[in-house]
Amino acid sequence: MKSWSPLHAHLHQTLRSRHLVDSPNPQTAAPTLLPAQARVLIGVSGGQDSQCLLRLLVDLQPKWQWQLHAIHCNHRWRGDAAANADFVTQWAAVSNVPCVVKVADTPPESEAAARQWRYQIFGQAAQALGCTHVVTGHTASDRAETLLFNLVRGSGLDGLQALSWQRSLSPDTPDISLVRPLLDVTREQTGNFCREYNLPIWEDMTNRDLTYRRNRLRLDILPTLRQHFNPRVDSTLAQTAEIIAAEVLYLNAEADRIYEQCVVAHEVQRRSLRAVPLALQRRVIRQWLMNQLPTTPQFDQVEKVLTLLAAPNRSQTDPLPGGGIAVVDDPWIRLQMRT
Repeated sequence: MKSWSPLHAHLHQTLRSRHLVDSPNPQTAAPTLLPAQARVLIGVSGGQDSQCLLRLLVDLQPKWQWQLHAIHCNHRWRGDAAANADFVTQWAAVSNVPCVVKVADTPPESEAAARQWRYQIFGQAAQALGCTHVVTGHTASDRAETLLFNLVRGSGLDGLQALSWQRSLSPDTPDISLVRPLLDVTREQTGNFCREYNLPIWEDMTNRDLTYRRNRLRLDILPTLRQHFNPRVDSTLAQTAEIIAAEVLYLNAEADRIYEQCVVAHEVQRRSLRAVPLALQRRVIRQWLMNQLPTTPQFDQVEKVLTLLAAPNRSQTDPLPGGGIAVVDDPWIRLQMRT
């Protein structure tokens, strides 16, 4: 076995300290992303990031006393999908980690559908195995790609925080944490680690298919940014996402506090809300609309309601999703549903 590497030491320290910056209330935060003796389910695709993660967790296991399990999801998208699953199963056995393979009944129709199915499977498997944490190999490079992808789609700060270190796996499994412990490690670093430790990697050829927009970001746009603007752009963008994530935690906490003060029985007290900064006004109005509309409100819909904070009595918006109209009934803003 090779000696303890800087990446081992880095992950070990990350797991000991990460909660201090991730939690809105550090005093009540979990002691670590992956507590000692936790039952941990590792998502393994066979690519370099997940192979690096698997090896790191196996090597750190004696220090943390985790109970490790692996899972591989076969989306049935590729002709070599079954061979990919066999590769992961065999390597997990070499690593002395029990592995379960789940196969989609029908191939998901999109990347979003595949992600939704995969996380549903993660939750079911974690419950069956008694695992409290699901771990994936997302890296700083993934975080940079997600930030750019959401930026060009017009996301606000919530979208630009671009992957979190830890969150609940899903609303259906609130007691199971999804953990991404490699978010400050680049794809270049995981590749170097795999070469140093002679770890086999399954090459997914769909990762080079430029019909997928994320692949175009990965293969065209980010290399251009590295060459012409910043050779460390992956880490820089990931750090930007980290800064934004902390600010989103603060803004959400403030918005929740103001919401409790300004929203009564689904009506907005507009004089009180008018007195707070615009950033918080937007968050309160967006949450107010989300609680009453059938779909997530868009930026222009939030802005239309914001104009009612200073508008004359009986002013109203255009119809919102679901047919509702926001109306000024001073000192309130009410949402009236058309029949």
